[in-house]
Formats: sequence, structure tokens, C-alpha cells
Amino acid sequence: MSAKLLIQEFMLYVANHVVNKIPFYTLRYFYYKKVYKIKIGNHSAVHMGQKLMTRGGIEISEHSVINRDCTLDGRGGLMIGNNVSISPEVMILTAEHEVNSSSFAGVLGKVVIQDYAWIGSRATILPGVTLGKGCVVAAGAVVTKDVPDYTIVGGIPAKTIGKRNSNLTYELEYRRWFH
Repeated sequence: MSAKLLIQEFMLYVANHVVNKIPFYTLRYFYYKKVYKIKIGNHSAVHMGQKLMTRGGIEISEHSVINRDCTLDGRGGLMIGNNVSISPEVMILTAEHEVNSSSFAGVLGKVVIQDYAWIGSRATILPGVTLGKGCVVAAGAVVTKDVPDYTIVGGIPAKTIGKRNSNLTYELEYRRWFH
């Protein structure tokens, strides 16, 4: 193993087994922003217990909340808009393997989560998906394709189950002391 790879693996270990348990935003954010190169907007909250798949590649806009124990994969690029609410234990993946590849080839796909999207607990977002403005992903859903603006989806794979009000004006700010 090269020294560079060893350092990358150590940094990933520190992010996922030490830093994500620090109950103080300032220290966690310093590591995430300065060392791990995650862009985090003003008034956004990244709670404890996050699992990161790689350094960089993640951008979180303003007033968004990533609740505890989520998996954030920046390998293919992850863009999270303003006022996005991501519930506990959500998994957002931007890399997978080509199922029919004889060499088990990896495939990257950027995930874009637009403003006011709301993702329920334990939902999974697969690579290459765009979640439209104001959409809702029900708890436990597996999203395999793009979700239109203000659409509510649920199930495995996620299918349309309703529409959401498009007159959204709230501003999220949800920082809790030991989260």
C-alpha cells in the first residue's frame, strides 16, 4: 500500500470513527470543511454519526439538515440544496458497480438534491438521481430514478404516491447540542 493511500484511508477512518462522534459543531465542522473539503453553507447542520465514503465531492447549501447516522457518498459528486431535510439513517450513494460487467466495473453518478426536498428515515438514494425541488421521499424508500418537483414518492423502487404543496417558504435551522 502506498503512503498516499494509507494517509487517505487513515483520514477516512478518523472522519467515520472519531470526528463523527464529537458532540461539538465547531470541531466537527472544522474537520469536515478544512480537512475533508466538504462545502457546508450557513445555518446548515450536519449531526453526529455521519459515514463519509470519500474526501471532498460533497456540497451542502444553506439551512439544510443532515440528521444523525447518514451515509454521504461524494465519490461521484453530491449536491444538497437549501432547506433540505435529510432524516436519520438515510443513505445517499454516488457510486456502484455495473451489474453486467465481467470486470465488476465501477460507475459514478452525481446525486443532486434540490431546495426544500425532504428525505424520510432510512431511505436510500442511488447514483445519478436528481430529487426535484420540494419533493418528499417516504421513509424506507429506494429511489432509483429522478423525482419531479413537489412529488411524493415511496416504496421499493420508489413510485409516485402523491403531490406536495408548492408554496414552501420555511427556513430550516435545527442544531441540537449533542447531535
